[in-house]
Amino acid sequence: MSKKSISIMAAALLMSGVAAFAQPQLRPDNIDEIIKAMTVEEKVDLLIGCGQGYTPDVKFPGTAGRSRDIPRLGITSAYMADGPHRLVMAEKRQWDHREYITTEFPGSALCAATFDVDAVKAIGAAIGTEVADYGLDILLAPGENLLRSPLCGRNHEYYSEDPLLSGKMAAAYINGVQSKGTGACLKHFAVNNQETNRNTMDARVSERALRELYLRNFEIAVKESQPWTIMTSYNKVNGKYTCEDRRLTETILRGDWGFKGLVMTDWNAGRNAVESIRSGNDMIQPGQAKQRAAILEAAKNGSLDMALLDLSVRRTLELVVKTHTYKNYRYPNETDLKGHAAITRRVGAEGIVLLQNNGNTLPLAKQRVALYGCTSYDLVPAGMGFGATGHGHYIVSLIEGLKNQGFAPDMMLAAQYSKHLADEQKRLFPNGQPPFSITCPPRAEEIIPSAEELAKHIGGNDVAIITFGRTSGEGADRNKKEFYLTEKEQQLIDAVSQAWHNAGKKVIVLLNVCSAVETASWRDKVDAVLCTFQPGEETGNSITDVLSGRVNPSGRLPMTWAMNYGDAAADANFPAEYVFDMQSFFKAFSNSDNMKDKAEANQKTEAPAPVKDVDYTNYEEGIYMGYRYFDTKDVKVAYPFGYGLSYTTFDYAIKDSKIDGDQCSITVEVKNTGNVAGRDVVQLYVSAPKSKLDKPKKELRAFAKTSNIAPGHSASVTLTWNVMDMASFDEKANAWSLDKGNYIWQVAASSADVKASVTQSIAKARKLAVTK
Repeated sequence: MSKKSISIMAAALLMSGVAAFAQPQLRPDNIDEIIKAMTVEEKVDLLIGCGQGYTPDVKFPGTAGRSRDIPRLGITSAYMADGPHRLVMAEKRQWDHREYITTEFPGSALCAATFDVDAVKAIGAAIGTEVADYGLDILLAPGENLLRSPLCGRNHEYYSEDPLLSGKMAAAYINGVQSKGTGACLKHFAVNNQETNRNTMDARVSERALRELYLRNFEIAVKESQPWTIMTSYNKVNGKYTCEDRRLTETILRGDWGFKGLVMTDWNAGRNAVESIRSGNDMIQPGQAKQRAAILEAAKNGSLDMALLDLSVRRTLELVVKTHTYKNYRYPNETDLKGHAAITRRVGAEGIVLLQNNGNTLPLAKQRVALYGCTSYDLVPAGMGFGATGHGHYIVSLIEGLKNQGFAPDMMLAAQYSKHLADEQKRLFPNGQPPFSITCPPRAEEIIPSAEELAKHIGGNDVAIITFGRTSGEGADRNKKEFYLTEKEQQLIDAVSQAWHNAGKKVIVLLNVCSAVETASWRDKVDAVLCTFQPGEETGNSITDVLSGRVNPSGRLPMTWAMNYGDAAADANFPAEYVFDMQSFFKAFSNSDNMKDKAEANQKTEAPAPVKDVDYTNYEEGIYMGYRYFDTKDVKVAYPFGYGLSYTTFDYAIKDSKIDGDQCSITVEVKNTGNVAGRDVVQLYVSAPKSKLDKPKKELRAFAKTSNIAPGHSASVTLTWNVMDMASFDEKANAWSLDKGNYIWQVAASSADVKASVTQSIAKARKLAVTK
């Protein structure tokens, strides 16, 4: 070889090295350049997620997944973990002596019961900090669907039956998370109100009910918080999978609402990955080889517009450059567990609802306490699921919480229950601990004390507390039997109440539940009832804070409690008696890569007839869900939406109300007329004038929580909302329609307890069209 040839080859090698070295590196201001530099294969790879799992080579074991990295272009992964009430990750890692402990925060229903956006924002900020402290980027939370049924398996992840309360709570949570530089993922978009057959079921709902209820909560959250990401749901809505519905993700979410972030699928959701990308669903999680191949082929043969592919790539890169990982954040791998426990305890107590307090039974003095009911010794801190296991690092027991504040629990009775729970564990799980499940394992049956056993404990104690628990979990809905107390639970109330009342002593019931339960048949047998919901790891302390009066209860019900299951219109269209098959569920979930093939094969054979409330659910109640139905149709309830008692009393007075352009406002003075300092929740409902559209009797349009008001003192709150928030959706006009006429603004303590009202008039009707 000549010297000249060697020189040319050396120059070529040098130039190639320089070219490789000079490849653009991702920056927030050069995303266009990066997209041009990417190969089609790299673009597709970026949109196909990666699961994490538990193997030693995984960076964050036990977390949900990540986006793919492309090192040559400086594109880092975005690491994702589940929520909403705990950063879900493995506590132990192979070859690592450290423990990766996260806080079990209160469940979403309890957070909504606070009616306190600042409290929920504090929860979001704390969990957002934990995500950052452990090196992750995006929290797959909050859940945002409405509580259409008390039996939905994911009610513990969702906030309320009302879209305004739900949307405001979600926005507060997201703003808290993202204030720490951590991304939030609003989910499950949309109409995921049941878990039964969730991967294929079709929610059939009118456009008006969609707009006014099931999308309205998401709209509020998006406009008030701009979450970095949104996750579509498993189900179909009116025949289309949500992750394959361009109208849902592009026309409504991005067009009408102005969402600016990334949309991802739920894990293994949908059937057609190419259609998902076409529909504006930017990232497919957790990513399958078959999906990658399909998108790549479509991109190369032109059936997937390259402009759409590039748009999803752009949204992914815009997400990546905001993350802790991209910014090379040096995370400490530890977090402020003590500080976050304090927030959990405070918010956990604030969301507890006092349902009944006959004869001022509560608060309790420092007394000797007999605890009955298995849940008194086996509290439920949270729900179950991939993103909500309900098994945090610790839980403060009720006994511990009582002892911490000077109460004396009956330890002989506790010993009896400890033995019973151990025996029940062996009966229910003869092979040891229950296997991993995202649904709830069975709970111990109650024991009914004899008259002699009751007498033995009555003499040495001052008050009896009975605790009943209900759990819920992802992947399955609860049976309607769980709405009611079991026969043994009823027998326990009867036995304890009769014996203790005969001795002149009082009985308190704690409902450690995920959603509404039946109370009308037994509440008159006891003296006080507290709904504790699921307060997180500090459950025992939070409950005792309220029992003792250290905290004056200010929680309000975020859902209506019906007298019986079946009273709500929506109950007629819900799988309340469906028997869940865990084995089939996991088979469907793990084999979803082959589901499209199966669906196509079924089309060639005679498919079985679709099953009502399993394969499809008709939302026949329309807009009349929750209190909108009960109040309008005058159906008696056990406890109305927004209800909750206090250890003090309040009076309301309207000081000012006005409509100024597009802004409505009302100022209310709240006076503490009792003897104990406390906080109150002011709820503003609006009754619209009659028109061609049928309308609910009243609808929540604003709410506010007062500061702590001393006895005899007052505090003022001003509630504001947009005038078009009082509009209804007119399907024929495809527009929000605000009728002219008189609107009654009702200041209330619940949907059934109006304290004061004022009338405001709209002189001219208005319409706000939406995109078809």
